[in-house]
Amino acid sequence: MFGFEQFLTLNRWLTGMWRLAWLNILWAVVTVLGLGIVGFGPASYALAKYLDRWLRHGQTPPVTRTFFRDALQLRWQPVLIGLLLQGAAAVILVNLMSLTNWYLHVANLGALVVVGILAAYVFAVLAALDLHGLRAQFSGALLLGLGSLHWTIIGTTAVAICYALMFRFAVPLFALFGAALPAFVVALIVRRILRDLQTAPRAPSTAEKTYPVRLSAGRAGRTDASSRRPMSVLDRAHLPTKGNLE
Repeated sequence: MFGFEQFLTLNRWLTGMWRLAWLNILWAVVTVLGLGIVGFGPASYALAKYLDRWLRHGQTPPVTRTFFRDALQLRWQPVLIGLLLQGAAAVILVNLMSLTNWYLHVANLGALVVVGILAAYVFAVLAALDLHGLRAQFSGALLLGLGSLHWTIIGTTAVAICYALMFRFAVPLFALFGAALPAFVVALIVRRILRDLQTAPRAPSTAEKTYPVRLSAGRAGRTDASSRRPMSVLDRAHLPTKGNLE
């Protein structure tokens, strides 16, 4: 029997699908406004930023206003990342069409896979983690993609199956979910990875293994003392993180 709870679940799913479709349309609009090459980076960052708020923090602010604000938030940085990814992909594709040696083809195919992993994860890393500098951001994206390779393979397979079903039975759906679908899957993967990292138990250090009682007593004493003293300005300055600021 279709009850009230089932109706709420259906309404939540339909609202999420509409929000995802509208994000895809906004991504296409910003990309076109940036003439494709320049608009790809800001549009992809704004998409990843909204999905990170939605899936990891449970926040659903107004879609259009938030999307355009996020697209302009970091100014040149998403543009530069998009240009680097598109330039690397263009060079690799030209090599694949012009080279004849099979081992060079294999090497370029491997490089294309790496560029694909970077393109999938770098904007999610830029949205979710407080990493500064292009080197750290690309390294973080590669670490997430290859460090959780099983999730990357599962996500890629799921997106490929959805694309095949769209092309086979409902081509117009590709215009509604073509870019947002892989970004949604990547956001789910990043949420799972970051949640596992936050809940993973910390391994004890060598000093804690050697002097467990003394360190525990000292830590307890410091905790009691710190709880009695008022919080200073420096203590407050170290509290916020990027995840808590969202």
